[in-house]
Amino acid sequence: MATRLNPYVAFDGDARQAMEFYQQVFGGRLDLNTFGETGAPGTEEVADKIMHALLETPSGYTLMASDTPPGMEYRPGGNISLSLSGDDADELRGYWAKLSEGGVVAVPLEKQMWGDVFGMCTDRFGIAWMVDITQEQG
Repeated sequence: MATRLNPYVAFDGDARQAMEFYQQVFGGRLDLNTFGETGAPGTEEVADKIMHALLETPSGYTLMASDTPPGMEYRPGGNISLSLSGDDADELRGYWAKLSEGGVVAVPLEKQMWGDVFGMCTDRFGIAWMVDITQEQG
């Protein structure tokens, strides 16, 4: 899998409705994962909310989204991040090192409960980034 750059939008509790709307607009396949499916502690009150949504369209567009998780502030206007994902760990770790240098790391780049290596940072120019190194299948 090649590394991809995708927009990632945070919603204030209506990610499911928004992503279903975007699927009607653009077509394609929509995958929705809820906080409840992860079993993460502290997410019981948002179990039916979206932890991660992925819309892949026939035209090649990819849109990712989630509801703002507990403990994080929803910031209208600041609710879009850029997401780098793929399975080339060296390439993605290199991007992470450069993007996070001089910036603020919100989530360190490390293995997460869903199996991927993931991190979140804001670069020195104020742009929010998420880096996800997908786990090997098999």
